[in-house]
Amino acid sequence: MGAVHEEIDDRLAGFLAAQPVFFVGTAPAGHDGHVNVSPKGLAGSFAVLGPREVAYLDLTGSGAETIAHLRENGRVCLMFCAFTGPPRIIRLHGTGVVVMPGDDDFDDLAGRFTTRPGVRSVIRVAVARIADSCGYAVPRMDLVAERTQLERWAARKGPDGLAAYRRTRNARSIDGLPALDPPSG
Repeated sequence: MGAVHEEIDDRLAGFLAAQPVFFVGTAPAGHDGHVNVSPKGLAGSFAVLGPREVAYLDLTGSGAETIAHLRENGRVCLMFCAFTGPPRIIRLHGTGVVVMPGDDDFDDLAGRFTTRPGVRSVIRVAVARIADSCGYAVPRMDLVAERTQLERWAARKGPDGLAAYRRTRNARSIDGLPALDPPSG
């Protein structure tokens, strides 16, 4: 039923790339913080960088929990579910880092993805464990279409509006951890 893989081979990379949505789970280090699970999607926003490394395009959103948690402790799990075809779930456990615009490798990484308005960062994950499970309880669903609201919203805001939004809405996590807080000092 389940298996652990040594690496992301071509077949597994194809499965991951074909999923229209995946989920990112993170948590703060303390026992009293909120666990966060974020759905991610949009074609061309996920990439396999190597046999044990992946990345995804992080777009401006209503919160910045993943960024805050990764900056605090790095722990992350990405989960991909097959909603069509044979049942399957893949979990990628690892350590994530936030690569911001202006960082040395940002342009290189961002170039691997479809260009989209509202890019906030690229999340790069060093994968420590690749686990496959059955997915027998995951329902079959048809993708009707990608949602376009986020991109339209980001385009309307423009670069200055997005920067202002991030300063006010993405500065800290719901638990008060720094996310996109400007560096002090």
